[in-house]
Amino acid sequence: MATQTGALSTAEGMVRAPLLHKGKVRELYDLGEHLLIVVTDRISAFDHVLDPPVPDKGRVLNGLSAFWFQHSAELQPNHVVHTDVNRLGDLVKEPEKLTGRIMVTRKAKRIDIECVVRGYITGGGWRQYRATGTVNGISLPSGLRKNEQLAQPIFTPAGKNDVGHDEDIPFEEMARRIGPGLAEELRERSLRLYEFGRRSCAEKGIILADCKFEFGLIGENIILIDELFTPDSSRFWAEEKYGLDMEIDSMDKEPVRRFLAESDWDQNSPPPRLPDSVVADTSSRYREIYRLLTEK
Repeated sequence: MATQTGALSTAEGMVRAPLLHKGKVRELYDLGEHLLIVVTDRISAFDHVLDPPVPDKGRVLNGLSAFWFQHSAELQPNHVVHTDVNRLGDLVKEPEKLTGRIMVTRKAKRIDIECVVRGYITGGGWRQYRATGTVNGISLPSGLRKNEQLAQPIFTPAGKNDVGHDEDIPFEEMARRIGPGLAEELRERSLRLYEFGRRSCAEKGIILADCKFEFGLIGENIILIDELFTPDSSRFWAEEKYGLDMEIDSMDKEPVRRFLAESDWDQNSPPPRLPDSVVADTSSRYREIYRLLTEK
């Protein structure tokens, strides 16, 4: 339903198809041969869905994924069939509320690995490096500084968990779980996609610090699924704000994280309601990264 702010908190009741899965942000509906993915305006942090939703967030995520899926299709096939709500006909009530939020996709068997690529040493990678000198078992040179660009991007997979945090694992564990041949193939494809995204973002004055991908199988064919180069799956920095040994104001839901960090919330009890100013700032950031990347 739409909230008083015009944000969409759920599409339940708007889609005449079985709901297969309701994630923190996305809802998956069964269309038989295909899936319908609806991207809502829900926002999460620290494994909690927060209130209220952020206007336009879902349209930005869906629109950016559609943009990147289209532009990277020759490099890596993906699951997109179309993004036109009008083609769904009577399957959707109030199609105007879902315009820009839907993606019809091919069904694939999800590979339960988050394929993470890091071009810079920051975030969780920095915390691992400070403690051990390694990231996911990869030894890195001593003396690296926070936010420093790595000589070569590194592939640092995580085991997917539908509840709670994904689990950082070394490549050898990934190979044990899904087989060495498939693991190597996903590593190579992920590094190619990161390089494509890094170059494309650099042309717009944006640093792609790190990102994650999900892949699936249709028969023996590997396809890219879920989302691609969005503020929820990638860390974007404005070039003019980049610096070492500092907290860079990333182009995503940073206002939400900052508000929660400055509150007395213990991350176990229900989270506090987001102030209107934080919601507005976050919505503006999502729209701005969409404008910068797509030039629309």
